[in-house]
Amino acid sequence: MSLSSGSVRQVTVGRTVAWVLLFILLIVTLFPFYWMLRTAFSDNTQLPGHPNSLLPVETTLGAFKRVLGLSSIEEAQAQGGSGAAVNFWLYLRNSLVVATITTVCQVFFSAMAAYAFARLRWPGRDKVFAVFLAALMVPPIFTTLPNFVLIKNLGLLNSFAGIILPGAFMTPFAIFFLRQFFLGINRELEEAAMIDGAGHRRIFFGMIIPLSAAPIATLAILTYINSWNDYFWPLLVGQQENVRVLTVALGVFRSQTPQGGPDWAGLMAATLIAALPMIILFLAFAKRITNSIGFSGIK
Repeated sequence: MSLSSGSVRQVTVGRTVAWVLLFILLIVTLFPFYWMLRTAFSDNTQLPGHPNSLLPVETTLGAFKRVLGLSSIEEAQAQGGSGAAVNFWLYLRNSLVVATITTVCQVFFSAMAAYAFARLRWPGRDKVFAVFLAALMVPPIFTTLPNFVLIKNLGLLNSFAGIILPGAFMTPFAIFFLRQFFLGINRELEEAAMIDGAGHRRIFFGMIIPLSAAPIATLAILTYINSWNDYFWPLLVGQQENVRVLTVALGVFRSQTPQGGPDWAGLMAATLIAALPMIILFLAFAKRITNSIGFSGIK
């Protein structure tokens, strides 16, 4: 009886410690986001005098008005802003264009490549797939310079095509992710379709794609988030304002130093607005994403 009570007590203590550690980890993870909210709703001129305040300093929506272009130059400068125009809606449109086209193209081409690796039999298939997997170990920075030289020689600098093309085709992770799911589809369905006279194109679009809607949607969400958050490549090839994306625009906004210091409140407000679509997207599909990633590793 004592052993049973001790066992129950031990399990309870262990769970309590685990929950405490999880709660601490959650606070550490979410605190930067809370600090961003606190700064965004603060008066930029009052922030230096209250660096340790956990609550917004002189709560105001002035930072959001400056970012969205709803305040005059005089009002922006009075609140610690630079007064420079921020074409937020243009940058938002550019990010939407780049992320959407990149996601559609990458998912489509990766799905076709994954189908070829998972369902077709051709000489050297496994060796080629091993090469694709090896590419996962190559840091993206190694391919940045060759891609930049190629885009420059093609005359695509400062264009949407130059920003989109390097990420528009298949990627090793996307191919691996979809291939693992395609391998689990019953081959008898494919053989039955072939007996009925269906070719690979019809099988791919009429059977494989509908059966793989969940992992394809998950891959599309992950690709969209990654493309939306990309900074370095759009900075290299898209410096003109007409193709500048939000992440690059935030860097430009940060470089403006009114009254000897950055507009931290405005920068945090702009960052929050830019991150909201991705936060909502991830929260809406978080369970599907985690389930599909876990299932993709099981053949």
